Amino acid sequence: MLSEFTVGNFLSFKEKKTLSLAATSIKEHKDTNLIPTERLDLLKGAVVYGANASGKSNLIRAMSTMRRLVLKSVELSSTSELKVTPFLLNTVHADEPSFFEVVFFLGQVRYRYGFEVTNTLVHSEWLFESRKNTEKQLFIREKDGIQIWKGFPEGQGLEEKTRENALFLSVVDQFNGALARRIIQWFTNFIAVSGLSHEQYKLVTFKMLEDPETKPLLQDFFNNLDLGFDQIEVTKELFNPDQLPKEMPEELIKQLGTDLVGKTMLNFRTSHTRYDENNSPTGTVTFDMRSQESAGSNKIFNISGPVFDTIKNGGVLMIDELDSSLHPLLTLAITRLFNSKEHNPKNAQLIFATHDTNLLRLGRFRRDQIYFVEKNNYGASDLYSLVEYKEESKTVRKDRSFEKDYIQGRYGAIPFIGNMDKITSRWLEK
Repeated sequence: MLSEFTVGNFLSFKEKKTLSLAATSIKEHKDTNLIPTERLDLLKGAVVYGANASGKSNLIRAMSTMRRLVLKSVELSSTSELKVTPFLLNTVHADEPSFFEVVFFLGQVRYRYGFEVTNTLVHSEWLFESRKNTEKQLFIREKDGIQIWKGFPEGQGLEEKTRENALFLSVVDQFNGALARRIIQWFTNFIAVSGLSHEQYKLVTFKMLEDPETKPLLQDFFNNLDLGFDQIEVTKELFNPDQLPKEMPEELIKQLGTDLVGKTMLNFRTSHTRYDENNSPTGTVTFDMRSQESAGSNKIFNISGPVFDTIKNGGVLMIDELDSSLHPLLTLAITRLFNSKEHNPKNAQLIFATHDTNLLRLGRFRRDQIYFVEKNNYGASDLYSLVEYKEESKTVRKDRSFEKDYIQGRYGAIPFIGNMDKITSRWLEK
């Protein structure tokens, strides 16, 4: 379970900013939105608002970048780049390393793991453990070497086997370190999904529809959302170039036809009830999911796999632009799956960026679950929660109309729109 994520000097985040899922002392939605532990209560997720280009996507990208480096840096060659971009709008920060850190729980034990990296090397790395209140070092890596404490014996002897552009934790996992393996597994379940480019996630949905245990769960979810179809059929067929969109360039169609000949492709079809002139059911007709169903239906189908996989197994799911192509009630349905005792028994957590302000009114979010991202005049993103926001030194009351206040700019993190009448008049004059 995630407690905190901190990023600094990465893309639009100049200074270190923290998204915390440690619950504050406020009282709302305690029975549904909290994960109780012996140490503290954690939140089941957070929703992030902000204007376009404010840094919402960069926050999700920072999380996915940390995950990628933990899982993949050990596979790189010694000359490979880490593909990390610092804050470039300041001459000092442009040459400094980017900072990533997570605080999370494995059972009742709290861990703090992080690192600082540039595009070519790891500058520092650290892992701390807290079984009670006191935090103790497991290892600390700096430019002059790696120091290992007795609580992390699995790392002994691996210092010299760690490349400058590889994370030490990942190297220890390669040598079957028990704790390293558990932490790597935690990062495996720390998943980022794009709400705009979601085609690749349908394979996860397909695997869950193939599983007799999870297929009824997904089918029931689709039926409850009233997407217009009765059933989903998934078949494996040999690639047929006639299935490619006709508007694709001819050369690309020929190339794909050559590259994919003999390959097995997944085909998703939906079944719809057919009616006679008296509106009596007469049978069914099948539609191709990709070409005959709506963009919203395709998106809800594609991302439902990662959503239910996370709920089934536990973990943290991050989704950028969750509301894109979705009706507000569909977005609401997904968020309520996580803020639920019945549907989320493994205490999975959902962090997502959105422009859907309806959720501020209908989403049943606590004030410490609502975050805002806002850029200052120098291009740097700030991150703060609604419970942190102060009005005349007072916190925002829980009975405020959060949606109305946000739209009116009370909490910041909205676009500044100038005088549109002047802009349109200039267009008309041309």
